[in-house]
Amino acid sequence: MPSYRRSPRSLAVSLETLADQLAPHTLLADVQRIWAAAVGEQLARQSAATAERGGVLTVSCADSMWAQELDLMSVQILAELNARLRSGSVRRLRCVAVGHGR
Repeated sequence: MPSYRRSPRSLAVSLETLADQLAPHTLLADVQRIWAAAVGEQLARQSAATAERGGVLTVSCADSMWAQELDLMSVQILAELNARLRSGSVRRLRCVAVGHGR
């Protein structure tokens, strides 16, 4: 009886599953996983979620202009983040300028 070989499966699917299994189960890890999708690529290039404590998310920004921009957009960003999170929620953003060497 001839054996039939399945076509190769995408490695991306396996890697995404593995990454989800290995990622820490914390609010910060969840936010970091969805950050770019929640804020958009342009803001994600200029910022990163770097810490969380008691529902307050610290966002490191490339400079003070981006920190102010994210602060002004915080209501929309919080709504988008919380809609995408699997569990937990972010109450407030704390945006800090760290310079281009983040």
